[in-house]
Amino acid sequence: MSIAPTLHRYLSAENIQYAEIPHDLTMSSTRTAQACHVSGDRLAKAVVLRHDGGYMLAVVPASHHLNLPDLKERLGEDLAMANESEINRLFADCVHGAVPAVGRCYGLDLIVDDSIRAQPEVYIEAGDHETLLQLTHAQFERLTANAPHGRFSMHD
Repeated sequence: MSIAPTLHRYLSAENIQYAEIPHDLTMSSTRTAQACHVSGDRLAKAVVLRHDGGYMLAVVPASHHLNLPDLKERLGEDLAMANESEINRLFADCVHGAVPAVGRCYGLDLIVDDSIRAQPEVYIEAGDHETLLQLTHAQFERLTANAPHGRFSMHD
């Protein structure tokens, strides 16, 4: 499948430069990092959340897990993990579970963990389970410009 069409159009329209990294089929961000010989600290994992009657993405490193209580403290109690059917509906042109860490092209707000923002390069899911996109720090910052950020994840 390669890059999800919605993501591909958005990256092209925004002139975001990236390299495609194909890999064997993996079903978790941790396994993807291993398959690509990439630090899990540099692989941006998108967690889909239900918030204020809508949805948003929390972006954390694959080597971390989301600290939902910390995020609830920051964003309010009306925050929960989205279910599988909601995720599939929001990311209809992506393979099940292969959520890119880019919100704008899917109409979603982002919140980005500081630990992923500190990386010299960032890798994101392309919308399948067989392609990563490698971005420079500057390109990732452009993709996440104006998104709130903070510490809301913990290293596994």
